[in-house]
Amino acid sequence: MTVLIMIKKLRSLGLFCALLMFNSCGLGENSEKVIFTKDSNDWFQDGRAGWNFEEDQLVGSSVGGTGFIMTNNKYQNFTLSLEFYPDSGINSGIFVRCKNKEISNTDCYEMNIWDYHPDQESRTGSIVTRTKPLVDVQTIGKWNSYKITCDNNHIRTWINGKLTADIYDDDLAEGYIALQAAEPGRIKFRNIKIEILQ
Repeated sequence: MTVLIMIKKLRSLGLFCALLMFNSCGLGENSEKVIFTKDSNDWFQDGRAGWNFEEDQLVGSSVGGTGFIMTNNKYQNFTLSLEFYPDSGINSGIFVRCKNKEISNTDCYEMNIWDYHPDQESRTGSIVTRTKPLVDVQTIGKWNSYKITCDNNHIRTWINGKLTADIYDDDLAEGYIALQAAEPGRIKFRNIKIEILQ
């Protein structure tokens, strides 16, 4: 009887140690990280827009062309969160799951930032060519939050805490992430973070 009790205690102790090792390895911890940082080589820029860092902000400016900054790594399931500050002239956007290293609203999911878009169904909060925004948000001349979740074929976006898009789409399973600056204008980004979803 004593031997059986000892075996049970050892099994319990073994399970406790295994759980302790799991937690200490960080496997259960949040995998959020900052992307598009000044000292990182995890991204590149292309096109006719200018990109630079001003303190904690990534600034994109354009005098009429189009340019972007893009990750070198592909991402599949994730939550991307950031803050953005657009002026009244900029046509910007957040592109996710891009198939290749060229921006396109057919080969990427484009979460638009352009309050004055000529086609208001593609304005800020829309996923261009896929869904119009669920609510009308005004973002010009102030800091705003953007949250994007891609979980398998379920894609959702929030601006300033308001759900702006909620779709199921099987087109693009993984890809690069990019930020855009187009038309004459300027946009600032900060606190750009990605959390990988399991």
